[in-house]
Amino acid sequence: MLTTKKATVISVTHKPDTLLYKTLKSCMVTTWQKDQKCFSIPEGGQHILKLAGDLQGRAWLWLSQELHLRDVTLMRQLWEQTYDKGPDYISCPMAYLEKLYMLNYSINTIRTYHSLLLRFLNSHKTSSLAEINNFTETDINAYHRVMVQAGSYSSSLINQSINAVKFYFQRILNRHEVQLNNVERPEKPEKLPLVLSKQEVSKILDATDNLKHRCMLQLLYAGGLRISEVINLKISDIQSERNVLYIRGGKGKKDRTTVLSQKLLHNMRAYYKAYRPKVWLFEGQYGGQYTADSLRNVFQGCRKRAGIQVKATPHTLRHSFATHLLEQGTDLRYILTLLGHRSSKTTEIYAHVTSYALDKIVSPLDNL
Repeated sequence: MLTTKKATVISVTHKPDTLLYKTLKSCMVTTWQKDQKCFSIPEGGQHILKLAGDLQGRAWLWLSQELHLRDVTLMRQLWEQTYDKGPDYISCPMAYLEKLYMLNYSINTIRTYHSLLLRFLNSHKTSSLAEINNFTETDINAYHRVMVQAGSYSSSLINQSINAVKFYFQRILNRHEVQLNNVERPEKPEKLPLVLSKQEVSKILDATDNLKHRCMLQLLYAGGLRISEVINLKISDIQSERNVLYIRGGKGKKDRTTVLSQKLLHNMRAYYKAYRPKVWLFEGQYGGQYTADSLRNVFQGCRKRAGIQVKATPHTLRHSFATHLLEQGTDLRYILTLLGHRSSKTTEIYAHVTSYALDKIVSPLDNL
């Protein structure tokens, strides 16, 4: 999003390309923003749809995370623009996307289900959609059994594919006899999360003089936030009177509160005076919501400057937050609440990576 003197518009950016520049310049829906040196279009799905049509065959249109679409027809067109659409191509049934949207599934889940159902349908495109709709449970199980035996797909992807296809047959086609119970779902490997030491976290946080960047990184660690939760924060979510940070619509669309660090609060007050954000707590250079990719780049830049060699990500700070709390003696139940986990099993994994009390355990080798 881009805030100009006249209105809020959607910025259109691209890598240097003379032909693409001429195409955008000739579009009826685009306007050149002299100060920001980029094109823009008015807000609204109809303008995005018009631009996508003008760019068809020349470029793909990718939407920023801050744009929240409600038009499932537009979402389907943008999500399927990269597919090779031969004469036998089967598009995702609109009723499928509409049902997921009506049931309040997150956009990330809808997009994942969309791509997996599309893969299933076009793996059988020698059959018509009507013929696929009449597949038996045996036919569908055979498709997923091939995925399992290939050994090149993660357990999460296979399980999501089973769920996506099952949703289509049961909730859209009303074929509840399709249970898909005869495929052995691969168990998800229990990998331990990567955790940084307190010294490593400190080095990363100190690796920037930019106050905005430091506050965002401190939020990831001080409250155990996800990237999406940091960039979705609004000014009113900093509740200093209660000494809490309010997280709206986290993963699973759940609201929660987490601890507000006094050191962070001090830096946030200095940040607010310096930047004066209007809507979002962290805004981009030309207004609008800060992007997830920009925050990832900030983290990786600080990690490299700090000399941290491990392949950490911003989410590693969340893992480190939970582990360090546990090492300080914080009850696992409180950590579960702060992280917004539904199940204690998700939080218990941090008990496997903590060094808490390990110094009190003597190896039996030392007693020989």
